[in-house]
Amino acid sequence: MRSSRNRPPDPGRGVGLVPLLFVLATCLVVACSPAPRGRPLSAEERALEVRSFDQIWTTVRERHWDPEVYGPSWEAIRDTLRPRIEQARTRAESRAVMQALLDTLGQSHFGIIPADVYGEMTVDHSDRTPEGAESADGEGASDALDGGKDSSDILTSGAGVTGLDLRILDGRAVVTRVASGSPAESVGVRPGWILLQARNHKPEVVLPKLWEEFEESTARELLATSAVISWLRGPIGGEVAATFLDERDRQVELRLPLIEPPGKKTQFGNLPPMYAEIEARRLPGEIGYIRVSMFFDPAGVMSAFNEAMSSYLDAPGVILDLRGNPGGLGAMAMGMAGWFVEGEGRRLGVMKTRETEFKFTINPRARTYTAPLAVLIDGLSASTSEILAGGLQGLGRARLFGTATAGAALPSAIVKLPNGDGFQYAFANYTAEGGAVLEGSGVVPDVLAPPTREALLRGEDPALAAAVQWIHSSH
Repeated sequence: MRSSRNRPPDPGRGVGLVPLLFVLATCLVVACSPAPRGRPLSAEERALEVRSFDQIWTTVRERHWDPEVYGPSWEAIRDTLRPRIEQARTRAESRAVMQALLDTLGQSHFGIIPADVYGEMTVDHSDRTPEGAESADGEGASDALDGGKDSSDILTSGAGVTGLDLRILDGRAVVTRVASGSPAESVGVRPGWILLQARNHKPEVVLPKLWEEFEESTARELLATSAVISWLRGPIGGEVAATFLDERDRQVELRLPLIEPPGKKTQFGNLPPMYAEIEARRLPGEIGYIRVSMFFDPAGVMSAFNEAMSSYLDAPGVILDLRGNPGGLGAMAMGMAGWFVEGEGRRLGVMKTRETEFKFTINPRARTYTAPLAVLIDGLSASTSEILAGGLQGLGRARLFGTATAGAALPSAIVKLPNGDGFQYAFANYTAEGGAVLEGSGVVPDVLAPPTREALLRGEDPALAAAVQWIHSSH
């Protein structure tokens, strides 16, 4: 996805996006085998290229948030470029023409994801499915995998999890968190371990390719990390073979059981099941801490959030951890912000689709929390997480710690084209209060505090430690 579509967008128009609901290339199954770069296209393959071009042009015309997107000139652009598709000799040539069509928009994250990249970002779990077992994804996952749908999720690759989380640090897939009581903890995995292989996938082989493919995208970390995490998923009740480098740099081969994700299982539209988890506790010094895994299950998550905040009203500070949170329902961000922002009519921003305009208006509580608020973010914080973190930062209400977010603030879709490539497009535009654009830029923390392998091996969390220190220094 290296092209001018990732240049700073024209502020007079909207910008593209990576998906609101973690709609990633990891979720799509490529059924066809694309022609290798350089091999001449057959007549049948060229027909698929033309159909793919037509689908891209039509989708932008019908789904772009601006109904006047270029108007008649959009037809003229099609008429100019379509003959080049009909005459393309290779996949590389036809793909370049399709990207040239999208580049005319001058908006980030409208692009083509080559099918061979899909191949590296997709997992076949059939070899690990227990006999007689069925995928836990159910009907929702089947819908999401249909190339004609506009939605999918990393969970479509198998709902079962091992209980570990990781990030790409210095080009290596490093374990950053191991859930208490999880299969990963039970077999001895620890933060700071390096994943060398999962199933038949090796990060050292795949990551450089993904890193280069998305080199100009603010969502590069989200896309690459999500691909690796998907290798560690599968049907609940199965297991995954993985090799790690431990704290002494020794190779450790393990078989990790796959269990149902923590949190309440919820369904939203055609998306596969989501598991929203919230963790709340007091840190040393009576600081309140809340971690929200994603913005789903509003009844359960908001009830727990409200209960926690009610108990933290006397706390010297609160830390809201949105690291790894891919987003979800925007209304939940408004409800959470109401605990921290006083005054009527204040907003996090405005989102516009072709049909509607949604204002992220904050409804303050009867009693708001006024002590220091720290928000933790990273490259896997996306969509609603960015809207909440960036909005609180813009309102001067929170100090942000960690690393820059994904710059994926809007809802979008990735669909499979007839030729097997993926097509990513946005269908909404978001502007933060004050005019800031998050899409393609991300939210930049006030205090940069990235994790390192050395810190993780010592049991330290640099972003959390920096937030705690700031809260203590504020008194």
